[in-house]
Amino acid sequence: MRKPRELYIGAEYHVIAKSNRGEFILESPEVKKLFLDTVIRAKEKYSFQIRDFTIMSNHIHLIMKPGKDESLSKIMQWILSVFAIKFNKYFKLKGHVWYDRFKSVVIDSFKQLLTTFRYICNNPVKAGMVENAEDYVYGALWFIKHKRFKLIEPPDPLIIKNLPEFFNKNSFD
Repeated sequence: MRKPRELYIGAEYHVIAKSNRGEFILESPEVKKLFLDTVIRAKEKYSFQIRDFTIMSNHIHLIMKPGKDESLSKIMQWILSVFAIKFNKYFKLKGHVWYDRFKSVVIDSFKQLLTTFRYICNNPVKAGMVENAEDYVYGALWFIKHKRFKLIEPPDPLIIKNLPEFFNKNSFD
């Protein structure tokens, strides 16, 4: 029997979903766009906010906050299953796309929020995909830099103040 998911009304979560068998299913720009389009569709169906995200080649990270009376599990189940159906249809495949169920960690302090934000933004830098996190087209900082707020929320001034390595650059003016 699996452990019940830790859920709290009004909480923010660090959500991680990994591809089945660690395969690089999210490697191509087309598939990354398919995932982002799926999340945008989910935002039309459910009430939730995304503060940060990155799409890597074999996993995704989100900092998300379900709206009042919304279930993190229902939102993520919808996103991951709709994406899997579209992915399998696009590539004419069958079977599992995602490994196990998604993971979620309640973010219960401002310090944890900053640490998680920094970790998510630096994922593509650590992987050698880009030199600067804001240059990664499939991460929140790129969306913030280009003022594209359909998918994510504008950054909180406290985040900006406490993460100067990301936000005190001229490119965000």
